[in-house]
Amino acid sequence: MKQIEVQILQQSYLLTCPEGHESRLLDAVERVDTAMTRIRDAGKVRARERIAVLAALNLAFEIADREAADLAAAAQPVASPSASASAPAAGHQESLLPDTDQQRLQSLVQRLDSALGDDGRLL
Repeated sequence: MKQIEVQILQQSYLLTCPEGHESRLLDAVERVDTAMTRIRDAGKVRARERIAVLAALNLAFEIADREAADLAAAAQPVASPSASASAPAAGHQESLLPDTDQQRLQSLVQRLDSALGDDGRLL
């Protein structure tokens, strides 16, 4: 096992990973740091714990969305031309989540806000 020191949201962490997997770990650290930085920079959430939970939820929804897309693609081996025509243009900032999932995410965020006090600690 190898230890790597990384920074996430300007805080240092010493992480352990199997030999040969350092680049995958660093990619994961970059994704988490980017997700947390976006939430912090949006200015609505200040507490590090809240930022971490929201980033984790966003990343989990992205993974679930990819898994659902993979399952749908496996179920339909031949892609229809109309499906690719309805895909958003590259660089277009739309939610990757269906409306129902987006609503569930918003509900989870509201529940999280209710559960956490103004100081970011669990009530």
